Amino acid sequence: QVQLVESGGDLVQAGGSLRLSCVASGDIFGIRAMGWFRQAPGKERELVATITVGGTTTYADSVKGRFTISSGAARNTVSLQMNSLKPEDTAVYYCNLNQYSRGNTWGQGTQVTVSS
Repeated sequence: QVQLVESGGDLVQAGGSLRLSCVASGDIFGIRAMGWFRQAPGKERELVATITVGGTTTYADSVKGRFTISSGAARNTVSLQMNSLKPEDTAVYYCNLNQYSRGNTWGQGTQVTVSS
């Protein structure tokens, strides 16, 4: 079993900042990458940013230059610093853990709302 616990979602004004955090526990072996995805009402879940164990990062074009993903030294935590937030960033943000043998595990989601 793997558990992901997210925190940091909130209501913020456009132009503001938030920091999301996720802690993984349980059978967290063979990690390939961790990341953040988001899903807005009526839309498909989409990738926001990922980071591999080796430190390689990937960002959606829509967040490049505004969001920064980072992982902790123990490699079981991942954070997403979100700056210059826009109303279109409003969504439920999900933490993701990808393991070589177990595939994907998802957190319960945390709501980010950006008001204009």
